Amino acid sequence: MAHTNESVVLEFVLLGLTNSWELQLFLFAIFSIVYVMSVLGNTMIIVIIASDSRLNSPMYFLLSNLSFIDICQSNFATPKMLVDFLVEHKTISFEGCMAQIFLLHSFVGSEMMLLVAMAYDRFIAICKPLHYSTIMSRRLCIIFVFISWAVGILHSVSHLAFTVDLPFCGPNEVDSFFCDLPLVIELACMDTYKMEILTLTNSGLISLGCFLALIISYTVILISVHCQSSSGSSKALSTLTAHITVVILFFGPCIYFYIWPFSRLSVDKFLSVFYTVCTPLLNPIIYSLRNEDVQSAMHKWRNHHVNSWKY
Repeated sequence: MAHTNESVVLEFVLLGLTNSWELQLFLFAIFSIVYVMSVLGNTMIIVIIASDSRLNSPMYFLLSNLSFIDICQSNFATPKMLVDFLVEHKTISFEGCMAQIFLLHSFVGSEMMLLVAMAYDRFIAICKPLHYSTIMSRRLCIIFVFISWAVGILHSVSHLAFTVDLPFCGPNEVDSFFCDLPLVIELACMDTYKMEILTLTNSGLISLGCFLALIISYTVILISVHCQSSSGSSKALSTLTAHITVVILFFGPCIYFYIWPFSRLSVDKFLSVFYTVCTPLLNPIIYSLRNEDVQSAMHKWRNHHVNSWKY
């Protein structure tokens, strides 16, 4: 039977994480703390990097942009999830659902590309130290950030261009706390097999490409660090550990979702929570704990403000 591209679904129902009222209140308390700490932690990193002249380097410029993306990622769905914990009927408008899909894939795509740029920065710093200041200019860093956002937005638009015109004419329950693209596609009143393959290919290519680039980069860097003297490699290894940890935490759930994108288990909801809510908090924690320069700048910033408050 023929169908029109005009959607008759005006809103979607988000089933959330659980039906238990007590558990929802508990999760509201926990995720409220995580959300506030995530926003404050990433904001603090941006402020510290901007205010400390010792952190005026390409690596920290890229790190501050990573923190900005994490702040954006913390806000695309988490505030609504917190509100939905306190209400019985969890709904989102069709436009709001499409906006969530657009924002999520924009931020995720941008962060993937930015992590590749950060790996390139470390590659130049460790493998070509004498040419570092020449190659990693402020202009190149700005270009990296621009490309990251451009790729993220184009990646998201390519998803949204097909999704927004799908015929949604009946089922409107999304078994998640936000509009997850594969779950929304399944609600369309048509055979979505080709659409699912297209979505998997689109997301899989950018994820696999970035992940392979990161694996190759850090493998070369680690080999180079291993060949250097122990005195010069200790600080580099500490910084690399933070970078590699962030990459693993970011791409781990990502790869899992792309291997089984349209076959969801109950544990997938909590992996989605970790990916969208907890990961933005882990980045500032990891970089601040593993980076002596950031720790020193934080102590300096704290002491400065404590002394100013005393007087």
